[in-house]
Amino acid sequence: MKRILVLVTLFITTQLMPVQTIASPVLVETDWLAKNINNKDVVVIDTSDHTQHLRFHIPGSIHIDYSEIVYKRKHDKVSMQIPNNYFMQILSKYGLSNNSYIIIYDDMGGFNAGRLFWQLEQVGHKRVSVLNGGLVKWINENRRVNNKNTKRLPTRYTSNGSSKRDNLVDINIIKTTNSLLIDARSKDEYIGHPKFPRTGHIPKAALWNWQDNIDFEKAFIIKNEAQIRKQQNHIDFSNKKQSIITYCRSGHRASQTYLTLRSMGFENVKLYDGSMAEYSQNKKVPLVKGCTKC
Repeated sequence: MKRILVLVTLFITTQLMPVQTIASPVLVETDWLAKNINNKDVVVIDTSDHTQHLRFHIPGSIHIDYSEIVYKRKHDKVSMQIPNNYFMQILSKYGLSNNSYIIIYDDMGGFNAGRLFWQLEQVGHKRVSVLNGGLVKWINENRRVNNKNTKRLPTRYTSNGSSKRDNLVDINIIKTTNSLLIDARSKDEYIGHPKFPRTGHIPKAALWNWQDNIDFEKAFIIKNEAQIRKQQNHIDFSNKKQSIITYCRSGHRASQTYLTLRSMGFENVKLYDGSMAEYSQNKKVPLVKGCTKC
């Protein structure tokens, strides 16, 4: 009888352990979320577009639109992340705290979720994961959705760390960097238009179309490392500690590749915010046309 009581106590204690005691992976699966969706420490964020969220979403999720976390600079019209202090104001408005375990999802294989994941890492948030497959996988498994609006009381979110943002000044226009450069755009964009002088890709960058990261036939889950290594065999993935910089046209697609790399175990990954929209406007930096690393 005493042994039974001990086992019951251990079971109850384990079930009631706060989420913070468990290390958060980059990706979580739908089974995990279904079991933990009512945990008070878990906050689910829907980054699908606003219309989709109004139609239906994972119960209890709050909506943060992509347009809320970026802005266009006035002098060059380049889309950038909003400053960290404004970002933290948004997190506070939606009732997120420094201790929240944030689970992000979208309906596009991490296209929007990856951007919010990156920006949360920018401010040093310790507990953040992305739902693998997002809303598509959730629905494919016949899990419950609703269209009820979820409101949370405002909080006061403060930074957990310093910004890691890479920009033109930080990366010094690739002239001195030893980082692996990843171009997340399409092959046509990478090669460049023959009629335009400022197209192509940053020298030494390897092509890796962000859409190749998603298994569309398996409910939009992110492909595993073995699949990606086989598909992107022109890229050297041997050193998990190497510095990697991803870019695209505006930093949006590159954030999904950032997410994918983080899910593969790469820790020293950076995103060139502003990407080619910013880089191509600087006529002092080189661009390469053709398929050099495809």
